[in-house]
Amino acid sequence: MADKTIRVLLVDDHQVVRRGLRTFLEVQDDIEVVGEAADGAEGVALTEELRPDVVLMDVKMPGMDGVEALRTLRERDNPARVLIVTSFTEQRTVVPALRAGASGYVYKDVDPEALAGAIRSVHAGHVLLQSEVAGALLSHDEVGGAGTGRGGTLTEREREVLGLIADGRSNREIARALVLSEKTVKTHVSNILMKLDLADRTQAALWAVRHGLSG
Repeated sequence: MADKTIRVLLVDDHQVVRRGLRTFLEVQDDIEVVGEAADGAEGVALTEELRPDVVLMDVKMPGMDGVEALRTLRERDNPARVLIVTSFTEQRTVVPALRAGASGYVYKDVDPEALAGAIRSVHAGHVLLQSEVAGALLSHDEVGGAGTGRGGTLTEREREVLGLIADGRSNREIARALVLSEKTVKTHVSNILMKLDLADRTQAALWAVRHGLSG
């Protein structure tokens, strides 16, 4: 089981929140809390040092906030998946966080079991968006600036892959669904991001939903 344990870092400026998250997550057999940070700068430093699989990141923090921390991690090509956990639901908070590279977004009042499921989901490579968050993104003017809209340049296979990304499928699941190797799926994903001028799978999923390619 050791090699299957999901290593998690908690980044939140409220000690009580971190303590609550740690208390719950430590009873999960497949999740290990490897550290805590009280702001974005410390979160970036510990993510680089501890190499967690998943980072639970608050958005509003003193100093470097969660969005800036996300951008910094992406600039450094850090592979950690970042799950935003926050009490803020406004579009001006949601959109920048996801466009900065977050793999998912849940609220602090999320059911504990649902939070554990969210951690497992983003760790598996899924894009996790609650329905109201996806709606906010799709209705926000900023979304129109993500991607060039050159969907006509995609091959039929790439459109199939993109649709499955929008459905939250991991590369492994896409490979099984389309009877392809994972390496081939990764190549298709890279081509999709390049052709549509998108930064990551989250933006790809949003582009697909916006253009009617999701299931």
